[in-house]
Amino acid sequence: MSELILALIAGGVVGLALGALGGGGSVLAVPALIYLLGFTPAAATTASLLIVIATSLTALYAHARAGNVRWRTGALFASAGLLPAAAAGAAAGRLPQPLLTGAFAAVAAAAALRMLRPVRTADAGTQTARPARAAGAGAGLGALTGLLGVGGGFLAVPALVTVLAFEMQAAIGTSLLVISANSLASLATRGATTAGVDWAVIGPFTGAAILGAWDGKRLATRVSGALLQRAFAVVLLVVAAFMLADALT
Repeated sequence: MSELILALIAGGVVGLALGALGGGGSVLAVPALIYLLGFTPAAATTASLLIVIATSLTALYAHARAGNVRWRTGALFASAGLLPAAAAGAAAGRLPQPLLTGAFAAVAAAAALRMLRPVRTADAGTQTARPARAAGAGAGLGALTGLLGVGGGFLAVPALVTVLAFEMQAAIGTSLLVISANSLASLATRGATTAGVDWAVIGPFTGAAILGAWDGKRLATRVSGALLQRAFAVVLLVVAAFMLADALT
């Protein structure tokens, strides 16, 4: 199968995940770029940030139009994680790669298991920002995002659902705001590495991801929040198992 076709297929899947589930873009994009398209891990991380930023902003616009974004809480959640993300990112460069991969797998599995547990959610019309809880959860997410080098949606959605009692649609929409902020902050620290990105692959990948995000948004309006939550958990468990196997080999 040609590189272009692989890029289009992988991009479509990444966009579908971001649009429907509010996360999973970096988690899916990095392995696809490495194992399907032959990118080095460093190049794949930078390229995935470019892809996820473009796709997340597109999906954020769609969810904002539908009223699914809680801007005040989302902004507080995202801003609280910027400094911890920078500090953790600096520390990550000193840790062995297998350790980081294993930590990534453990965190993804823990988030998936928590998502599979029933949680009490608040009605979308009565949700209010909880500054202390939002800031604490955002700081923790930022640290993990900086350490693991991903946008953080696969952690933001469970945190918004379980810590802040968001219903699933609001968690998905708001997580896209958090993903966009985290990814932009991460990309700003590695701007020089974008010079080596293969735009002949990243361009089609990003275009397919943007189209997939719109399809994912439509899917999210037709499927119940509980089903989306279970689907998201299954995706995380599969990714966790794959990355754990990679860390141990």
